[in-house]
Amino acid sequence: MDHRYYFDGNTKSISWVIENNETRLEQTRTHAENYYDLVSTEQSKYIALHVGLFWGIGRFVIKNSDTVNIMLDLKSMFDHLAENKIANDPFIISKTRFIHQLIDQRGLQIKYHLIESHQNRATSLLLQ
Repeated sequence: MDHRYYFDGNTKSISWVIENNETRLEQTRTHAENYYDLVSTEQSKYIALHVGLFWGIGRFVIKNSDTVNIMLDLKSMFDHLAENKIANDPFIISKTRFIHQLIDQRGLQIKYHLIESHQNRATSLLLQ
């Protein structure tokens, strides 16, 4: 199955939307205490990508070998994930390792798409 995966994050919370031809699921989470007001917006987006992907797999929305179209509204994330450019932030490097682990373990087919911020369906879910 093909999924569209939107996600966003700020210093206080993360959100994600997983859509396919059959369903649309939305989730929002407040950051854990060790991240709340301690991570940058970019770091928060990596957390949202990791947690939401893990959640989607755990809820059997995303299944082994599915195609996941990851919608990125941050050029630096697109450059790092889609074009394999080096990230200098150890936190981002660590999150990326976990994201790639999930992808590899489940045999997911990943397609990265750079979108405009106003096209990100998860942004409106963020807690302020």
